[in-house]
Amino acid sequence: MPSFDFTSEADMVAMKNAIDVASRQIDNRYDFKGTSAKIELNEKDKQLTLWGDSNFQLDQIKDIIFPALEKKEPESSKRLDAQKIESVSGNKVKQVFKIKSGIESELAKRIVKQIKDAKLKVQAAIQGEAVRVTGTKRDDLQECIAMIRKSITDFPIKADNFRD
Repeated sequence: MPSFDFTSEADMVAMKNAIDVASRQIDNRYDFKGTSAKIELNEKDKQLTLWGDSNFQLDQIKDIIFPALEKKEPESSKRLDAQKIESVSGNKVKQVFKIKSGIESELAKRIVKQIKDAKLKVQAAIQGEAVRVTGTKRDDLQECIAMIRKSITDFPIKADNFRD
């Protein structure tokens, strides 16, 4: 039986490249000279930290980093979970963004429910951080992929691991 998985993995290489590009832009900007503006990526904890002198400067850094991320990996800024802005050492501020990887259980349940409600001739099952979809015909699977891509727009989802 043909099957595939709905997954969502962050491409850390593309994110690292985008952060390097954005860091070079920040280093070259005249209005950031002599400030604490910088971007750090913690790959182990899957966190992106923005540092700045004020909230306004953090907003400017976001205006640089988000388009760079989108250019390297489409919809990658949707997987960033913004934490609240913290004040550190006097007037400096930082903001942490957690990089979400894998499909959370609530989203997986929503995907399975949409597939069942569509009355397609496929079966969906949650397997860890992925949703496995099996069916008898390849066309049914492709219809399922198109339906889910159209309906789930708030989180980047890929259809991987196709087996015939």
